[in-house]
Amino acid sequence: MLKRICASLIVIALSTSLPQATFANDSEAEFALGGLTLLQSKYISMDSEDLFISAELVKVSYKFTNNSDKDIKTTVSFPLPAIPYDFTDQYYEDLNLPNYDDLNFKTLVDGKAISYRKIVTAELDGKDITEVLKKYKLPIDWVALVGTGKDWSDSVSVEQMDDLKKQGLLKEYDDGTFAPTWSARTSIVREQVFPAHKTISVVHYYRPLAGGSVGGALSELDANQELAKEYETKYCIDKSFLNGFKKAEAAAIAKEQYYSETWLGYVLKSGANWQGPIKDFHLTIDKGSPKNLVSFCMDGVKKTSSTKFEVFKKDFEPTKDLDILIVNF
Repeated sequence: MLKRICASLIVIALSTSLPQATFANDSEAEFALGGLTLLQSKYISMDSEDLFISAELVKVSYKFTNNSDKDIKTTVSFPLPAIPYDFTDQYYEDLNLPNYDDLNFKTLVDGKAISYRKIVTAELDGKDITEVLKKYKLPIDWVALVGTGKDWSDSVSVEQMDDLKKQGLLKEYDDGTFAPTWSARTSIVREQVFPAHKTISVVHYYRPLAGGSVGGALSELDANQELAKEYETKYCIDKSFLNGFKKAEAAAIAKEQYYSETWLGYVLKSGANWQGPIKDFHLTIDKGSPKNLVSFCMDGVKKTSSTKFEVFKKDFEPTKDLDILIVNF
């Protein structure tokens, strides 16, 4: 599993992370967000998706068509990453978890702003265990209680603790203490009506929860083949990219300057949940400055400006999520 640290983050290891030992203490982990998902998609097609990603903004424009003879009212969800994903062997009370209010999430339907609601559920091994926690009167977002003077186990009896351990809901540490194993999953949801045989436009945008580090691991890839393989697999870096990085790094060092890395993640696979493929897919990635380097896994990439790279696809069915590496000089 890839691992990277987030400064004073519970040291939660995210599934998108790089090795902890590689980075300095001022590293931060990115939380990969994505697009909209639909609970009912049998008759609704995604005619187009126009996706723009930078370190400051993610904007997604869709066109959806209800191909049935009846209006369809269904729940549209924007899922956020569960917190925490899993644990390392230590548990810290000094937390630096993402604040989802910082997303500044907005959605327009046919040009009009719409409201939404947040739903928080408990998740363990991909299963919703919210009702189990309600039975024991346990908090879903137990991490939020750290540092408040309250504890997730305040209402739990000794007998109930034994039940929770047997069900795998608790993890025991070397000092004999326990911590929950479940994650808090937040989703932004709304009810949306798709009129029969009509196409509607949906635009949503937010500030990405980017990760990054001052310095980084690119300088170590020649000596660390395992790490080099992880970068290659995750970001599809190649010899041309590495040669460009080494040249830019040497020039920066000569000026007593250094580089930093920005990591962006986007959950792209949810775009395959609709009726049929995405008919027209357009991706734009902006690396920020002409001096920066960028790498990500996608074929058909064309450089269209000093900072932008674009991809156009017909009948696109995404099979993997998108990870983006930006090297800042």
